[in-house]
Amino acid sequence: MSRRHRRRNPGHLFYNAAEDLQHARRDMERCTTPQLESPAYRLAFDDSDFLTREELRGVRLMLELNKPEMGLQEAGINHTVVIFGSARTPSPEQLADAEAELSELERERPGSAELVAQRQRLRVMRQQNHYYNEARKLASLITTRSGCDGCPDLHVVTGGGPGIMEAANRGVSEVGGESIGLNIVLPHEQTPNAYITPRFCYQFHYFAMRKMHFLLRARAMVVFPGGFGTFDEFFEALTLMQTGKIDRLPVLAFGKDFWEKTVNITYLVEQGVISAEDLDLFHYVETAEQAWEMIRDSLHE
Repeated sequence: MSRRHRRRNPGHLFYNAAEDLQHARRDMERCTTPQLESPAYRLAFDDSDFLTREELRGVRLMLELNKPEMGLQEAGINHTVVIFGSARTPSPEQLADAEAELSELERERPGSAELVAQRQRLRVMRQQNHYYNEARKLASLITTRSGCDGCPDLHVVTGGGPGIMEAANRGVSEVGGESIGLNIVLPHEQTPNAYITPRFCYQFHYFAMRKMHFLLRARAMVVFPGGFGTFDEFFEALTLMQTGKIDRLPVLAFGKDFWEKTVNITYLVEQGVISAEDLDLFHYVETAEQAWEMIRDSLHE
C-alpha cells in the first residue's frame, strides 16, 4: 500500500481531517492550476474567508466554546478562581518609572504645572499598585494552598492582559504553578501578559464566549478595582446568581473604600430595585490572606 493510503488509525475507514488537510495542501504545492488556485477549492475548514462570513457566526461561537473547553478538560482543570480588575493598574516596575520621572521633573522644572500633575498621578499610582501586589500575593496563595486540607486543586484564571490580570498570572508563575489567560481581540493592541502558562493562553473574538469560560469552572471570583470591563464582569456574575442561572459562589470585592465610592449599593436597596438579601451576593475583602480564607472556607461548606 502506498504511503498516501496508510492510515494512522487502521480501525477508521476514513482519513481524519488533519490528514486530509495535509494531503490537500501538498497537492496544491505540487502544481498550480486555475482550479487549485480557486477559493472554491479550499477545504471548508481551511478557508478563513468562508469561516469569517456573517452566516457562519454560529459555527465560530461553537468553536470558541469548544477549543478552550476541550483543552482544559484534557488537562484535568475542573476548578478555577477568577481574578478580575483594571488593565491599567501599575506594576512595581511601572511605578518605579513614574517615580524616576517625578524626580527628574523636580530637578528640571520645580513648581511647574507638569510637576503638580505628575505628583497627583503618582499618588494614585501608589494607591493602585497596592492592589497589584495583593492580586499577585493572592494568586500565589491560591496556587500553593489549594489541593491541601480537603480543598480541590484550583487554577487562577484572568482576562490575560496587563494590570491586575498580569499580577495574578505573575503570582502563580512565581511559585511554579500554571494559570489560565482568556484574552480578547480589541481594536487597540491587546497582547497576553508574559506570565500566563502558554498552553492555557486562549484568544477570543466573542466577549460572550469569553465570559462563559470565566464562569464554567469557577469556584470563586475576586474583583479588584477596575473600570467598565470589570464592572461588566462583576455585575453579570451577581445577576446570574440573583436570577438563579448559576449556583452561588463567593464573589469578593477587593477594596471596600473603592467600591463604596463608585457604587452606592445600599441606595439600590432603598430604591427597591434590588432586595436587601442581594447584598449577601458579594463580600468586601482588604487583604490577600482574608480573601484566601473566605475562598477556602467556602470550599469546605
